[in-house]
Parts: sequence; structure tokens; C-alpha cells
Amino acid sequence: MNTASAAMLTRPQDDGAVNTPATSVVRMQGITKAYGGVQAVNGIDLEIWRGETVALLGPNGAGKSTTLNMLLGLLSPTSGTLQVFGMTPHAAIHHSRVGAMLQEGKLLPGVRVGEFIDFVRSLHPTPLPKNQLIDLANLGGLLNRRLDRLSGGQTQRVRFAMAIAGDPELLVLDEPTAAMDVEARRDFWASMHAYAALGHTIVFATHYLEEAEAFASRLVIVAQGRVIADGSVQAIQDRYGDPQVSFTLSNAALPNLDHLPGVRESEVQGERVILHTQDPDATVRALIASALPWQGLEVKHSDLEATFITLVHQGGH
Repeated sequence: MNTASAAMLTRPQDDGAVNTPATSVVRMQGITKAYGGVQAVNGIDLEIWRGETVALLGPNGAGKSTTLNMLLGLLSPTSGTLQVFGMTPHAAIHHSRVGAMLQEGKLLPGVRVGEFIDFVRSLHPTPLPKNQLIDLANLGGLLNRRLDRLSGGQTQRVRFAMAIAGDPELLVLDEPTAAMDVEARRDFWASMHAYAALGHTIVFATHYLEEAEAFASRLVIVAQGRVIADGSVQAIQDRYGDPQVSFTLSNAALPNLDHLPGVRESEVQGERVILHTQDPDATVRALIASALPWQGLEVKHSDLEATFITLVHQGGH
């Protein structure tokens, strides 16, 4: 995908309103990161706006974790500029404007959850009220439990509480539900919704496409250290998906169907005619109005998984 195509999906549209620096939370320009001869991040341009919930998607080795680590000041870019709230990542974190929930790092053994929460809150100048923090992280029944006696999902809930203890405006999460079962993941995202509803900005990396589709207002898809698609789920589906209308045609001769509304390409597989279309509804309406003796009509809408696989495959070339 060329730069112009990416730009069409990058900046949110709001009835012509102009975004100001005050609403920009993260700004990356030409960010690269090299490890010897390996280019982990290869020129990322990305702007994240206040109040967005952004999912960072990509295959293993795409550069997601490296990008988040640079966003958090844990790594320095090889080149490019990176600002968080108009300042360096270190400065933003120092002022408790950024919270993070990472995959690595151990909690203190032998310490009880309630004691740990008190300690973490004491590190911030204006922490969330303790009761609110406990409610948001769903820790009410765990306060007397030792940190080293928690399940994987319970540990992630404590990590979440640690990340939001300072009431950060920006919350960054790297694979936050990796150790959780289905019920724990559902409860976790309910907590995330509650925190986002307070006006916070959230950036999370995940392997779960259904999480990104359900909880993100915007997807940023990365492959080989580059942004290859950026926009809402619907915008990416509309631009890169491959909806299909198929049917059986009793006539042996296939008429020219490429002229039908929305159709990008037509093909024949055995007895089935397949129309690749940008507008399945318009294509079906035209077929119904036509005199063609079709039967067995089927409409296959694109799903995010198929679109993601196609994008990653094409983006790597």
C-alpha cells in the first residue's frame, strides 16, 4: 500500500474540524528501530488522538512490541521523532500521564494484593481513589490474597490496576489477555470499557482479532515494521475486504457481468459464477432486476480474519 492510500485511512474525520496539537496524544514520524542488520521497525508514521481505543495488529515479528516499547521510552528509536502529549515518553511517564501493562515482569512475591495496590498508588501524585481502582480492576475479592498465589487471569487484573493506579490519560497494553480464559477476558474488557468511558486513550497490541474488532475504535495493522492499514474496522473492510456474490447460471454461455454495480471482477468455478464486489447489496439488486436465469444465490461478506491475512500477505511484498 502506498503512502497516499495509508493516509486516507489514518486521520479521523469530524465534519471538517481541524485537529489541534492539544488533542494529539501520540505522534510518530519516520520511526525506525534496527538491531544490527535487522530492521524491526521500518518507518512508522502514526498519530493517535485523545479518546481513541487503538488496536495494534500484526503477525509475530511485525514490530508491535518494539513500537510499544519505544512509545513507553523503554527503547530509543534509531531514527525519527516520537512525542507523547508533546513531550518525550520519559517526561510523559514521569508526570503520570502514561500507564502500561506489559507481558514481562514479575509481581512482588509474598505481598498481598491490597498492600501492593496501596504501594503503587503511593508512587503517583494524584492516584485514582482506592475504591474506584479496585472496582475498575475487579479486585474486590482478592485484596487479602498473596500475589504469588493468583491465577494467570487474576495476575493480569492486578497488572491492570497497577497500570491505571496513577489515573493515566494514555494506557498502553501489550497482549493484555494472553493468560486469560474466555470469561476472564470478557470481564477484563468490561473493565477496559469502563476506563475508556472516563475519556482515556487506550493503545493495545493483541493476537485476538475478535478483541480488536469488538473493542477498538481504530485498527493499525503492522507487517515487517510498517503500517500497512489504518482505520476503523468498517473502513478497512470496505477498502481491503473481498465480498463475493455467487450463483449457478443455467446457460452455458457466461454473459459479461463486470458491468454490474460494484463488481470488480468475475470468475467461474465449475458451475458457480463468483462476482467479487465492493457493494454486495447493489450487485444483488441488479441481479434480481436482470433477466438472467440464475439460481442458488449466495452472498459472502468479508471477515476481519480474511482481510487481515490478505493485507499481511500483500504488505510483505
